[in-house]
Amino acid sequence: MEVVQSVDFAYSASGFVVGLLVGLTGVGGGSLMTPLLILLFGVHPATAVGTDLLYAAATKTGGSLVHGLNRTIDWVIVRRLAWGSVPTTALTLIVLSWFSVSSPTTRQLITLALGIVLFLTAASLIFRQQIVAFYSARARDITPQQTARLTILVGAVLGVLVSISSVGAGAIGVTALILLYPNLPAVRIVGSDIAHAVPLTLVAGLGHWLLGSVDMHILSALLVGSLPGIMCGSLMSFRMRESALRVVLALALIVAGTRLITQSYPDSSAVASATEQKKN
Repeated sequence: MEVVQSVDFAYSASGFVVGLLVGLTGVGGGSLMTPLLILLFGVHPATAVGTDLLYAAATKTGGSLVHGLNRTIDWVIVRRLAWGSVPTTALTLIVLSWFSVSSPTTRQLITLALGIVLFLTAASLIFRQQIVAFYSARARDITPQQTARLTILVGAVLGVLVSISSVGAGAIGVTALILLYPNLPAVRIVGSDIAHAVPLTLVAGLGHWLLGSVDMHILSALLVGSLPGIMCGSLMSFRMRESALRVVLALALIVAGTRLITQSYPDSSAVASATEQKKN
């Protein structure tokens, strides 16, 4: 019993830390929680992704309600993103079910995809201003119709990334919306991104639950810690230098991404040993 309680406390403490950082920086919890579950707790990558998706759906629902009450959500953008993300989410889950979530191939695919998306998230955190400046200088003549189609395309890409890795709906999604809607206030971009993340993570999370890759015990322990963590982080955010925190987070994501990509490939010595045993 004591061992179980200590494990629950570790999950709740991790949830609190992640919630605190999310409240301070606004970075999606998936880019922090999923690597933590895999690298620190040794959770199977598919279970880590599935559990984190429902965790994100629960936490982002609260944020979406706040933005909705403050009228800082552009529902046209949310619908466009969802038109792209929901179908690709369903297709990605079908592909994962075909491979079987517990297979070595799925483990390798999810770990590699997660590592790559963490690098993309880190890049969007560090170089967001440079990316926006580069894009703005070359995309001044985009029509509203093209913007709508590109928004649907962004949603489609996010559907694939989030379904495989549970990462992308936060930093990457916000950066894409800043590029596509440069005249939209930042608070409405964040609100729209959070509102879109609710159906995206819920559909993907329920799909993983049907595939058997969700641990409800871990999920409940994470929520116990993360909800007060997000509240504390939000209250402390005005006292912290967000730019410095983003750089630190980006570096942490690069380290985690490197470890995950390394883990996604079979150890060369193990492969050589197995080959030698077959010869003998």
